[in-house]
Amino acid sequence: MSLLLKYFPDLDDNQLKQFEKISEVYKDWNQKINVVSRKDIDEIYIRHVLHSMGIAKIQPFLPGSKVLDVGTGGGFPGIPLAILFPETEFTLVDSIGKKIKVVEDVVEELGLQNVKAINDRVENISGEFDFIVSRAVAVMPSFVHWVKGKIAKHSLHERKNGILYLKGGDLSEEIEPYRTVEVFELSDIFEEEFFDTKKVVYLPMKYKGKP
Repeated sequence: MSLLLKYFPDLDDNQLKQFEKISEVYKDWNQKINVVSRKDIDEIYIRHVLHSMGIAKIQPFLPGSKVLDVGTGGGFPGIPLAILFPETEFTLVDSIGKKIKVVEDVVEELGLQNVKAINDRVENISGEFDFIVSRAVAVMPSFVHWVKGKIAKHSLHERKNGILYLKGGDLSEEIEPYRTVEVFELSDIFEEEFFDTKKVVYLPMKYKGKP
């Protein structure tokens, strides 16, 4: 918990309890199916929880806003963000049924009231969202294509609605088509070595392609 409090000192007692329980619930599930890689489970707070929360450092979510987590896997980045923003509605989507089963159990165990988990392809999800979040499920052009038409036109936040994507490594080629893309280095926010190559890519809904 000291790692989370280092960067998020305003967590209340309920949030701290929920974050504390994450390790226990995922370790239990990992004995049944491989939700988180074996080497990562002991470092779940830095490699999964804090990594997910990097999005919050770039864009805090307002009460009443809606966020879609595409290809959530075992619930990242959606679940840590849902704990942080209990008045924001989160929809977590994955096409793999057993992963959504894990998400549903984690949501129940943590007592999260603001999360809906759906087993489907994102193309089949109806509704519009303020922000779409994800963690490196595809190259940017493919991802943009998948979520087309799912971003609400009216923005509640100062930053325009769009995609907030956790990525790593050299992104120059896949973001090259987008003039309005912004890349935030997580190493500027978190000092742990794990974040040296980690980034948040922000693409507003009305992105401009390069000529």
